Amino acid sequence: MDLRILGEVGERNLIDVMMRHLTPMPKTPMPFWDDVSAVTIGRGRAAILKADMLVWKTDVPQGMTPFQAARKAVVMNFSDLGSKGVQPAAFLVSLGLPRGLTVDFVEEMARGFEAGAREYDAYVVGGDTSEAGEVIIGGMAFGVAEEKALMKREGARPGDILATTGGFGNTAAAFKILLEGYEAPPELRASLVDSVYMPRARVKEGTALARSGSISASMDSSDGLAMSLHDLSRSSDVGFRVERLPASPEATRFAEMHGLDLSELVFYGGEEYELVLTVRPDAMNSARAALKEVGRELIELGRATGERRIVYYDGVEEKPLRSGYEHFK
Repeated sequence: MDLRILGEVGERNLIDVMMRHLTPMPKTPMPFWDDVSAVTIGRGRAAILKADMLVWKTDVPQGMTPFQAARKAVVMNFSDLGSKGVQPAAFLVSLGLPRGLTVDFVEEMARGFEAGAREYDAYVVGGDTSEAGEVIIGGMAFGVAEEKALMKREGARPGDILATTGGFGNTAAAFKILLEGYEAPPELRASLVDSVYMPRARVKEGTALARSGSISASMDSSDGLAMSLHDLSRSSDVGFRVERLPASPEATRFAEMHGLDLSELVFYGGEEYELVLTVRPDAMNSARAALKEVGRELIELGRATGERRIVYYDGVEEKPLRSGYEHFK
């Protein structure tokens, strides 16, 4: 009997506990610990599934509308498919709703689900509703992909180039505005807050990189850049040396304005939905060309190493990176 409380265990250890009671599906093309689940459907193809939840009390910041929350529930599920190189096809949603909600509130959510799905050329195909004590959105994304083209968390090797699809720090700055009362000029504030209210999944980027065959490991950064590096390290049994801070211009300006540590904003924000990946050194040109085709630029951060340490070298010293956000902790 395990009488520890979840606040002591944390999400990742809790998953390990649950997995001890589950039978792994034989010949699944995606391991348990990855961003998505997969079921072989024959002829080298797999059905790709992802379930993610948004709870109003803990996941919806002040000022976010029902439309934005519903759309975000779609984006957060589609982001994980994109990080595997999979095009989303369908979205199902299970809603827990208090009986005191207005119909208009739920209609606005429906418009958000529709907008999020169609933004990525997918469709809402069904779901379920039930009475609950607060608003809970449980989403599930579905897509189909060639098994051999899937980009997994495992696969990085020492010497591979660590990279990402965009800058970091905006969401951490936005949460300081929304939760801690920090201020910013109207244009900067709007840009930062928009990163939380209206995030975007890197589906086109992920599918383009998968087609290029240049990626050795990949995942999305919804739990923060530092946590993503720790998860890639665990799955691939490598370490990382980060030598370039992938800070967005907006986060850089915000940090300078308030005297904040920019690296803290970059590594420990979360909910940014960029892809964090490793590229084989001989395939960098292919990876860069793939992103250029969809209007993005590959940002090189550092290298994978043979030692299971994750450090940021700021030009003066190496700083070990702590993991980052984790549910229940």
